[in-house]
Order: sequence, then C-alpha cells, then structure tokens
Amino acid sequence: MTCWQSFKSTKTHGDVIEQLKTASAAEISERRQYLHRIVAATTFLGKQGIPFRGHDEQESSQNQGNFIECMKLLKQFDPFLQEYTPPSHTTYLSHYSQNEMITSISQEITEGIIKQMKIAKMYSVMADEARDRCTEQLAVCVRFVTQKGVVRECFLGLRKLQGFDAKSITDEIEAMLQSHNLGDLLCVAQAYDGASVMSGAVGGVQARFRERHPEAVYVHCYAHELNLVLCYTCKAIPEATAFFELLENVYTFFSNSLVNHNKFIEIQKQLGLRPSELVQLSTTRWACQVRSVNAVLNNLSAILACLSNMNTSMALGIRSKLCKTKTLYMLVMFSKLLGITEGLHRYLQGESLDLSKAVQYKTAVLQTLTELRTDSGGEDVFRRAMALCKANEIQLPVGPRQKQKRYDGFVVESACGSTSNLTTSDEFRQKLFYPCLDRMVEELTHRFSGLGEALMSGIHACNPTSETFLSEEALKSLASHYKIQLKPEELLVAKSFINRRMEKETVPDTSTVFQLLDEDMFPTLKALFQVALTIPVSSCSCERSFSALRRLHTWLRNTMGQDRLNDLAIMSIEKDNLNDINPDSVIDRFAQLKPRRYSLMLPQQK
Repeated sequence: MTCWQSFKSTKTHGDVIEQLKTASAAEISERRQYLHRIVAATTFLGKQGIPFRGHDEQESSQNQGNFIECMKLLKQFDPFLQEYTPPSHTTYLSHYSQNEMITSISQEITEGIIKQMKIAKMYSVMADEARDRCTEQLAVCVRFVTQKGVVRECFLGLRKLQGFDAKSITDEIEAMLQSHNLGDLLCVAQAYDGASVMSGAVGGVQARFRERHPEAVYVHCYAHELNLVLCYTCKAIPEATAFFELLENVYTFFSNSLVNHNKFIEIQKQLGLRPSELVQLSTTRWACQVRSVNAVLNNLSAILACLSNMNTSMALGIRSKLCKTKTLYMLVMFSKLLGITEGLHRYLQGESLDLSKAVQYKTAVLQTLTELRTDSGGEDVFRRAMALCKANEIQLPVGPRQKQKRYDGFVVESACGSTSNLTTSDEFRQKLFYPCLDRMVEELTHRFSGLGEALMSGIHACNPTSETFLSEEALKSLASHYKIQLKPEELLVAKSFINRRMEKETVPDTSTVFQLLDEDMFPTLKALFQVALTIPVSSCSCERSFSALRRLHTWLRNTMGQDRLNDLAIMSIEKDNLNDINPDSVIDRFAQLKPRRYSLMLPQQK
C-alpha cells in the first residue's frame, strides 16, 4: 500500500527524476538571486570608479575592501541575504570571482554596442594614445548612428602599445576591430590628432588604415585644430607669450603657498569681491585660457593689493609687470578674442556633433574676428584698458623713454629684451591688437579643411540650413566615394517631401532630416545622410577615456592588470549602457566562463 501511494503521488508531483530537477532548479534560483546582489555591487563600484579590493580582506580585518563591505551593507537590509548562506568554498567574493564578474559585465556592455553597430552597418573609428606610468595606452572609440537617428560615440577599449610607430598603432587598432568581428561593416572615416605618426599622408596611421579601409577618410580632430590656432598665435607674437607666462607666474605664486593663498582670500573679502580661485593654464586645453584671463581680470584689484602687502622680491616683480599698461591692454584684448572662440571650444567637446554645422560655426567665428579688425574695435579695447588702469590707480602711458645703449664691436640680431613703450591707441592697435587678430584669422582660414572640397560640399548638401541642401551635383561626389547609387528620382521626391515638412515644422539639422526619411521610401538618400552623420568632428571621446583612466589607475591601484583595467574603464565610461544591461544575461555569461562547482544555469523549459 505504501508503494501504491507513492506511485499515485507521481501523477501529481512527478517521478523521482522530476522531483530532483525541481529541487535543483530551486537551488539554482537561490544561487542566481545571490549573484544578482553581487552583480549590483559590482555594477555600482564599476560605475563610480571605486576600488574593489582592500589591503586586508580576512574576517578579522576592520576594512575588507569596498566590495565585501558593500555586500555586508546589503545584508543588513536584505532579508534574502540574511537567510541565505552560500557554501564556504563558493561565496563568489574572491578577487578571482570579482575579475570574472567584471569581465562578464564588460563583455555584456561591449556586445550591446556591437549589436547596434551591426544594425547601423557603418561606423567611424577614433583613436588616441596617452602615457600611463611606464606604458603607452591606446584608446579606441567608434561612432555610429542608431536606428532612431541618434549619433553615438562609444568606447571600445584600451590597448597597451608595444611599439610607437605607425605600423604598430595601426595593427592594434585593426586587432581591436577584428576582435569584435567588425570586418564586414563599412568604416567611413577615421579621426586622430595632428601628430605626424597619426596624420602622415604616406606612412602615417591614417594612410596605413586606408590601405585596409579605402573609404575611411581622415579627419584631423577639430578640437585639436582650434587648440593649434591659439597655440600658434601665441608662439608667433612674443608679447602674447610673455603675457601668458606672467599669468602662469601669478597662479603659481598664489597656489603654491598657503600663506599667499589665504591672504588673497582675505583681501577678496575686504574688497567685497566674491571669493573665487585663479585658473591654471594648460598647453593642451586652450579653452581654459579664457577662464584664466577672466579670473585675473575680475580679481585684479585683490591681486595687486595682495602683492603690495607682501614685501618680497617675487611679489614686487610680478606686481611691476601687472601694473604695465601693455599687460592690462592684453588682458582686455585676450578676454575679448578668446571669448569669441569659447563657444566653439565647448561645442567641439560634444559627442553628437554635425560636421557641416561645426564648419558653419567655425565660419561664423572667423567672420566675427574678421569684422573686429577695425579702428573702432581696437579703440574699444584701448578705452576699456585705460578704464581698468584708472580703476586700479595705475599710471597711464606717457611718452617713449629714450635709453642710450652702446654696442660697439657687437653684432646685435634681436631686441636684447627691450620692448617699445606704447602710449597711444594707434600704437597699441598696430603693435598688439592687429598682429594677434591677424594671426588668429590666418590660422582659422587655413585649418579645418582636411576632408577635401568635394566631400565637404556633399556633407553641406545634407544640412537643411545650407544653400546647397539636397543639391544633386554636391551629393554625387559623396555618393561616388562610398559607392552609393544615388537615384535622381528619389532625390526629387525627397525635395518635395522635405519642403512640405519645412512648411509645417522646423527642420534644424542633418539628424532631423535623417529621422524624417523612411528607409523603404528613400534608401540611398538615407544612407548618404547616415554617412554624413557618422563622420566624426573630433576625437574628444578618446580624451575623455584618458580622464577616466587617470581616475581608475591611481598609484594605489598600480598593480592592476591590463585586462581588469580595460574592463573597469568600459564600465566607468559607458555608464548609459551599463544601466541597460540585463543581470540575468550577465549571470549566464559568468556561469559559462569556466566549469563551475555548482550549476548556475536554470534548466530549459520544454
């Protein structure tokens, strides 16, 4: 009868094998719930760029590292963790399990990016290199357009460079792309900085990369181009070089000494100024120059008063240079000139940039600077500089000083450090204002033209604000380069369709037109617009990855391996994609990395 009752129970509860499977599924589900908490802790630490491990992770330690301490914190408020006790030899909290979980999350993020790229069917590559202690790291980013018409720039990874020549760098970029199976996709462009090893037309990276990807045109990063405009302007004008060296001396004087810094803050309060800090200059980020100039300009009275109270040779020397009329004139002049280019600097730091719009903004900046070259423009700067002198009780310029020097028996080829004493508005305009302005205009005119006139005309024809919008002649050059068969009939219908839409709503940029075009109705034209959006404007995404690298690879974490560093960099940089990952997919990937002691995969339902 006992056997008979057992047999009847199999009709409702299943046989012994099925009951064992059910018990196993419940245990696996518990393990996966436990791993869900580990994925959450790993995601949080990776997203914030916080170290995982501690110096001493033993049970007796007061600080077992951020990862284990996070799990302890979760256990205080999570009923499941309070009740669940994992096997002592399978807690998944060791640094080996941490690395495997970090790798699984990183691979899940990268796979999501690759899926979007394969749907887009075309992409651009951006690369840059930076020193990381005793190694050279190569950052590779990609740019593509999603199905919804959103331009994305994503980080693919870091590679340690074994060689610094063009061939080694090109091979590393190609190896990165091939490791993600991107060989079947169309690479439409490549963007690097202006270093000769990258931009060389014969043996540089861009030339070697085009041997494998003929359609990939080279774009010199526009942010670097604008940086070079200002850099070469200061190199060509000796007075400008001396002026920015003086600003750096002022910053160093007040920042290196706490005594000087505290006196500066006290005098700011006494004068009723809002407490603010001086800004350090940077040779690679000229956008900060305007902030440095404006900081000195706004706090000039406090700086002069502070330097007057300090009876040191350094303070007196800096004050004597600051009190020169020429210095104050250049302070006002560069505040005006750099203020004009500041907006373009900020725009070129973005991700979803439009090349045609970037060229339009550059043209607008160039035209503004050109129109500034008038007597009234120079007179306005001179009048503001004289007002600044009076406000700070600085003596106005007087007649030229005659200084007799004898150089008998010497050959003099330079000014020997002496400079002319400028007094009138015309002299300041001719000696300082016009030379700096002309140099900036000249540099802006000859730069930003790396793609070629034919391709740029095709990109401009994709911009609805351009005069050549949807011009067949202009679009043909772009279509022929990328082997797209442009149909004239399709173009005629698109013109009629977009013109009717423009009557009802605003169509501001290329991205909006791309979203309006239906792929079935306008296949070739939509592909052209996608190409125009995919071509990058700058390589600032690579620069941002190096900022993340400096936050991750600190001196406290200098023993970190390359694979772990690369995975953590992906988690830290691609925060948007990190938020979208599915924890169950991460656990499945984690379970399949190697054979596990306990099963983590749920049995498939029949």
